Amino acid sequence: MKTDELALQDDSGRVQTVTEFTRRVRELLKGGLPAGWVRGEISNLRAQASGHFYFSLKDAGAQLSCVLFRGDAARQSTKLKDGLQVLVYGEVDVYEARGQYQLIVRAVVDHGLGRLQQQFEELKQRLAAEGLFDAGKKRPLPFAACRVGFITSPTGAAVQDFIRILRRREWRGRLVVLPAKVQGAGAAAEMAEMLRFAQELNIFDLLVIGRGGGSIEDLWAFNEEVLVRAVAASRVPIISAVGHEIDYTLCDFAADIRAETPSGAAELISSQHLSCVERVLNAGSAIEDIAASRLVHASQQLDHARSRLRLLSPSALIEQNQLRVDDLTNRLASALRHATQERREQLGAARARLSAASPERRVQQESHRLLALWKRLESASPQSVLKRGFALVRDEMGRPVARAKGVQSGQSLTTEFADGKIRTRVE
Repeated sequence: MKTDELALQDDSGRVQTVTEFTRRVRELLKGGLPAGWVRGEISNLRAQASGHFYFSLKDAGAQLSCVLFRGDAARQSTKLKDGLQVLVYGEVDVYEARGQYQLIVRAVVDHGLGRLQQQFEELKQRLAAEGLFDAGKKRPLPFAACRVGFITSPTGAAVQDFIRILRRREWRGRLVVLPAKVQGAGAAAEMAEMLRFAQELNIFDLLVIGRGGGSIEDLWAFNEEVLVRAVAASRVPIISAVGHEIDYTLCDFAADIRAETPSGAAELISSQHLSCVERVLNAGSAIEDIAASRLVHASQQLDHARSRLRLLSPSALIEQNQLRVDDLTNRLASALRHATQERREQLGAARARLSAASPERRVQQESHRLLALWKRLESASPQSVLKRGFALVRDEMGRPVARAKGVQSGQSLTTEFADGKIRTRVE
């Protein structure tokens, strides 16, 4: 086998196509390189009509192709331009049609803001090393939380969206807005104090801490150590609901549950309520079905008992015997009628046979036969023929003349009619 063919084989010894090989490279890169932050300078920036941005990220030693899709670009506060030093967050992927690996960018921050991101990562690592973010410390949402405290700005849009969703989903419970600054100097300490106060009240099943979206500076209070430690130490389960879907703060890691937005937190809470309502409705339907089934079964048993009681009662036995007597009476009458009719038919047949065999009947039959013969004889007699308009011709000797051929001129003949005879002469 040639050397170039050996190079194209996979682990099974099969020769790969370019597409298969590129796909393997893509899987290896996506599986082996987790998403992360990269620092560099933007160059070759191209904005497409579709809203996507294509650019290269470079430093003194290398460059990296990057793509910022329209949906992610709309959420960025940093305006891209060539020569701008930035920090980008994304994951590696391979564009198979060109066999080119590239970074799919999800977030872009100015390099100055990158220092905040560096502080974020350093504090995150230090607190994680202390175990503040351990998964084993996370508590699940209380089932059907009825008393919820929301630590946030009472004038922000987040609290309005939160309340609107709870009302739309018909959540039944008590919501207390715990007012606090969520941005600027002293905001983290104020929220931590409000969190301590909420626990002292000891009336809440669940606490929510959060605000709407903003830049990394706007959300920085939720990354300050004093607030992150207060969230991690809370005795009441906490939902962290800060910013938009792509925004992450250290409070998200310290809280028991992270919601992508305040609206998402409201949906999480109300979903528990909806689950309870559904279970109550299902239980109610099940109870109604069981009660209806038991009622039908009891009614059937009662009807069966009534039927048995009716069958065993004296009046029922008397009625049954009366019905039997009537039935036997009808059957006897029918049998008598049938027997009488059969005897009548037998008697009629005997009478017919006797009448056919009697002398009087025989004489009558013979008389009819003789009368018929006489009528036939009478119809064949010469006199009967003459009565129908015919005539009988005889010669001098009295013999019948049957043909004209045997008659001679001058011969004397006798012609007989029904009413008499005449003498004629042949000419």
